[in-house]
Amino acid sequence: MHLAELNTECLLHLFSFLDKESRRSLSLSCRRLHEVFLEPGLWTLLRFGSPAELRRDNFVLGAALRHLAVCWHSSRVKVCNVEEWMKSSFQKDLCREHEGLVSSFLERVCHICPNLVSLTLSGCGHITDSDITIVLRSCSRLRRLCLENCSRVTDATLRAAALHGTSLEEVRVDFCRNVSRGGLQALRESRPELVLGAERSAGMIPDTRPEERPHVRKALQNVLLFV
Repeated sequence: MHLAELNTECLLHLFSFLDKESRRSLSLSCRRLHEVFLEPGLWTLLRFGSPAELRRDNFVLGAALRHLAVCWHSSRVKVCNVEEWMKSSFQKDLCREHEGLVSSFLERVCHICPNLVSLTLSGCGHITDSDITIVLRSCSRLRRLCLENCSRVTDATLRAAALHGTSLEEVRVDFCRNVSRGGLQALRESRPELVLGAERSAGMIPDTRPEERPHVRKALQNVLLFV
């Protein structure tokens, strides 16, 4: 018996053991297997290792998606997390290659995947509070939100979680330096039933724009007066 002669249930079971690349390669062998590849029920979980993977055609987005993770642990993550006004021209050029990829992808998810229950973003230095807020508004069944090393996430995301995350059961904001103790406390008070985690976040030094550092500028001016 040829593989393509198996019924859909058996083929879906076989496909479920393969990674995204293998599924795509197998789907190119014949029309029958390509139809199985496009079956929404096959794609309940998606995990990406970098924003570049979001450009590929080796996965299908659909209403069946329940669990989504973009976990980037490349050395470039360090560049993404540098404050924008402190980046060199070279660093900015690196970021331009991928800075809008995760945000654009999340926008697609909001339109296509309303049944998402778990979202994990790690090392995604360019996502903003607005990106997360849109997800919370669009995916009303979201139960778990895990953000790690996302430098542009602030207390605004915590406020959005309290306001729009009606189904949320767990929120984690680990190593997110612009999340404050006050923001975490406000979320705890407004949603005491939530499991809330924030490893190191509130203890890190938040971003501060140069124009917001008058005491530093004044101190420097005083030093220059005596040079």
